Amino acid sequence: MQPIVWILLIVVTGIVMAAAGGIAGYAIKNNITKNQQLRQKDDIARKLAQAQEEAHAVELQAKDKALQIRQSAEAEVARRRAELTREEDRLQKRREEVDNRTDRLEKREQALNKRQSLMDKRTNELEKMHEQEIAELQKISQMTTEEARGILLAEVEKEARADMARIIRQIEAEAREEGDSRARELIATAIQRVASDHVAEVTTSLVPLPSDEMKGRIIGRNGRNIHAFEQLAGVDVIVDDTPEAVTISCFDPVRREIARRSLAKLILDGRIHPAHVEKVLKNEQKDVERDIADAGEQAAYDAGVAGLHPEILKMLGRLKYRTSYGQNQLSHAVEVSKLASVIAAELGADVEICKAGALLHDLGKAMDFNLEGTHAALGADYAKRYGINAKVVNAIASHHHEVEQDTVEAVIVEAADAVSGARPGARRESLEMYLKRVKALEEIANSQKGVNTSYALQAGREIRIFVKPEDIDDLDSIRLARDIAKRIEETMQYPGQIKVTVIRETRAVDYAK
Repeated sequence: MQPIVWILLIVVTGIVMAAAGGIAGYAIKNNITKNQQLRQKDDIARKLAQAQEEAHAVELQAKDKALQIRQSAEAEVARRRAELTREEDRLQKRREEVDNRTDRLEKREQALNKRQSLMDKRTNELEKMHEQEIAELQKISQMTTEEARGILLAEVEKEARADMARIIRQIEAEAREEGDSRARELIATAIQRVASDHVAEVTTSLVPLPSDEMKGRIIGRNGRNIHAFEQLAGVDVIVDDTPEAVTISCFDPVRREIARRSLAKLILDGRIHPAHVEKVLKNEQKDVERDIADAGEQAAYDAGVAGLHPEILKMLGRLKYRTSYGQNQLSHAVEVSKLASVIAAELGADVEICKAGALLHDLGKAMDFNLEGTHAALGADYAKRYGINAKVVNAIASHHHEVEQDTVEAVIVEAADAVSGARPGARRESLEMYLKRVKALEEIANSQKGVNTSYALQAGREIRIFVKPEDIDDLDSIRLARDIAKRIEETMQYPGQIKVTVIRETRAVDYAK
């Protein structure tokens, strides 16, 4: 029985102790909860008091700021009222001034109206007096006003024409007698000639063949050979009915020359196929480039121009294959350089500048088929790029008056260019173009009032005009020659110059009976 008692005692003791622990835990937890609630109430009370203090401070600041804004607004209103008061005073003064000025203007207008009435009255009196005087003069002179005016104008015109003709002759005589002081300028101006900007170029080359059978070999199967040659050479090969010949066409004279040489060598060799064509073209291109360099150096040597850049010489040598009206441009450049040196020596100008400018004046023609722009501008830019003298560059750029001529050397270069291009035998012109130019000259002359007939002479380099003497006097003859020359310059393209001669002939015929 004792173990059971002990177990029961232990169990009861455990229950009692558990109950006591639970009661104690509850009491402790309840006490802790009350303490936390007290602390939270204190925190809330403290935060509330702090928030009330902050709100009170914010309210005080807002009142201060509102008071400041109100004070500044009242000050601004006071300032605006003062400004409006001043503006009203100023407007009142201006209104008074305007009223006073209006009164003065009305008084002046009244005075002017009175004066205008007096003026109108006096004008009417003067007109009546003038009419009476004219009537008296017509009665005395026995002619009308229109008749008197016509006689007076005829006399004045006659005297004016005589004076103008005399003054023109006097000016021309004085110009001839001015002497050495203006000789350089007068000679340089007198020998200037305007050359044509548009030239007829040779754009084809003829390659002879040993026989017409060679045309088939040139064309190849399905056109293989001719297509390969045209593509590699950059030219057009024209195979037509021309016996024992084919034509090579290209605007680039250097490519055309390379193609001509290559085709001639292929024909001589007999092996015409794409691979061999490419090889021959490369070899001939090297040979032509070497010939171009040699030609440029030889031209500079012949012209006596030293110190040119190698690239300039190469570009100059390309002119060997360029023609204008059948005139070789490299030979033309050398000829112009020699002419310019002679003219410069006679006029006392810089000979070296003239020689260099004349030699390079058509440099742009070696590249104008690849680039946009006139040959004068292209040549000047290219020369400037390689350090050519500025005076030489101006001579190149201005030899067709595309820019202003800054020096007398530029004028000399232009004159030498015109002399070389216009001399007999320098250039050839087609019969059609020649006839067209001659006809245009005669049409221009015949379209002028008072012209009887006209004749184009010297291959179109001179036009002689016969006028009606009863319609054209001496002064009108001078004016007519100038008008026709100006009309020719404006409407025609021609190399060199055209001489205009007006002939006025008076004949008196009578018969002895």
